[in-house]
Parts: sequence; structure tokens; C-alpha cells
Amino acid sequence: MLLLLAGAGLWVTHFTYRAITFGETDDAYVNGHIHQVSSRLASTVTEVLVADNETVKAGQVLARLDPLEYQISLQKAQASLRGAQSQQSQARASLAQSQAEATQAKAQATQAEARVQEIAAQLEIAKTNFGRNTRLFQNDARAVAKADVDSTKSAADATSASLEGAKASVEAAHAKAQAEEASVEAAKAQLTAAESTVATQEAAVRDAERELSYTTITAPTDGRIGNKNVEAGNRVQIGQALFALVEPHVWIVANFKETQLRKMHVGQPAEVAIDALDGSTFSGKVDSIAPASGAQFALLPPDNATGNFTKVVQRVSVKIALDPNSVHGLEDRLSPGFSAVISVRVK
Repeated sequence: MLLLLAGAGLWVTHFTYRAITFGETDDAYVNGHIHQVSSRLASTVTEVLVADNETVKAGQVLARLDPLEYQISLQKAQASLRGAQSQQSQARASLAQSQAEATQAKAQATQAEARVQEIAAQLEIAKTNFGRNTRLFQNDARAVAKADVDSTKSAADATSASLEGAKASVEAAHAKAQAEEASVEAAKAQLTAAESTVATQEAAVRDAERELSYTTITAPTDGRIGNKNVEAGNRVQIGQALFALVEPHVWIVANFKETQLRKMHVGQPAEVAIDALDGSTFSGKVDSIAPASGAQFALLPPDNATGNFTKVVQRVSVKIALDPNSVHGLEDRLSPGFSAVISVRVK
């Protein structure tokens, strides 16, 4: 009898100690990153290279889709790009030729202007000679022959005519230079259009390459395959989930009552008992506390302003990080969704 009383006393003492020292809940479960691997294309599955529950590495090929349609699209885009690049080369050559012709036309206009200045100087000399001979002949017929007067007059008239012709040549040269400048601007516009077409076709090639790459479905990270939902020959649609990939790193989400959070804070040690592992206890610590109660994250959160209010103790999610050394060798047995019992040391 004394032994029973002693045992009961020890149990009460232990229970009281645990109740005062620890905050405990069985509303907890193992959580982890679960990636839904889906198809980015509408196509037919040609190969499935993994099985249920298989461990895979990041980048490992999981399945392949029929690539023929997307290979053809890529070839068409590449052909269009080559055509656009050819037009771009022609536009560059045309621009270079137009610029050369414009430079030549400017040089010709400059030469024509210099010729006008030269002929204008010659005309001044011819007019001076004609005026001098005319005065000498009028003052003394024996000083200058009439033939000399006529000769200088003819020279002045011819030089004047040459000047008019040179001025006309200058106008024609300037008109040609302006036309060549317009040709240069047109060639520049054609080159800009060709460059835009090339850029568009390059983007089309990259897009076609991207779509072709989507025919190979790879693992986004290390993990284990679950919920395999595809077989070779299946027709899949865009966004259709094919696999679930579960990462090996897990943690615990414990839903404590709001009254248990009074003395709970980040960094406190915790004991974790996993039901699937015969209640084996692992060590961890409080990693973070949710910014709101679980009810506030529900699809239809409660509205206590309706008048039909009943006070209910709320639950708040607390993330418990497991000690890697504590779970070493058991990582494959800790799966998201497993139930757990959490005890956080608050004193």
C-alpha cells in the first residue's frame, strides 16, 4: 500500500512539474516542403523514369513529353531568324552605299562651289581687261586695236556664261546631295526595321527553345516522389500535376492554445514525440510563432461583431525546428503529415 501511495505521489509530483515547466499539445504534426511537379505543355508522355517513393536528386529527369511539335516550331523560328538576319545584312550594305554616295555628292557640291568662285574671279579679270581696252580705244584709237576690245569683250561674255553654268551645276550638286541624304535616312529606317525584326525573331527562337526544354520534366530539388499520377502514353494538359516531390528537410507545426503562449518565445527548447516512431522523443527548439491565430487564416474567418459571440480559446501555430543530430538516421521515416506531441520548456 505504501508503495502504491509512493508511486502515486511521484506521479503527481512529476505531472505537476511537467504542467508547470512545459507547455504541451498533441495538436501537432510533421510538416515539410511538398512540390507539385506539373506539365508546362499540352502533350503526350513518352517516358516516365521514376517510380513511387523513389529518391531523386535536383535536376534528375522524371518524365519526357513528345518533342516533335516543339522541335518543328524551333526550326521554323530559326529559319525566320536567318531570313531576318539576311535582310539586316542587306540593309546595312544599302546604308553603307547610301552614305558613300552622299559623301561623294557633298564633295561634288564643294568642288562646284570652288569652281564658281574660280570662274567669278576670272570674270572680274575679264571685265577689268575689257573696261581698260574700251577706255584706251575711246581715248586713242592707235593705243588699242578694235580687235583687242572685241576679244576682251568676248572673253568677258564667255566667262560670264561659264559662271552661270557653274552656278547651275552648284544647284544641281546640292539637289543631288540632299537626295542622297534622304536616301541615307531611308536606309537607316530600313536598317532599324530589319534590326527590330531580328530582335523579334531572336525572341521567338528563345521562346521555342524554352518550350522544347519543357518536354523534359526534371526534379526542382532533392526529395522523394509521391502521388505519382502519370504513365507513358497519357495526354497531359498545361498545369496538370504529375508528381509530388517531398523534400527531406522537415519541421513540426504545433497548434498551442493562446493561453499557453504567455511564457513561450523563440529559442526555447522543445521535446518532440512522433507517433509513427513509437513515441520516440527528439529534441528541438521554438523557431517562430505565427502572426495570427489559425482561425484568422481560414477561408471564412469568424466575425465576433455579429452579436452571437461565444468565447472560444484560439489556437496559434508554432514552428518547431528539429535538432539534426537528434533525428540523424531517421530522416527517411519523418514524413509530412505524421502526428506528434510537443512539449516546450517554458520555465
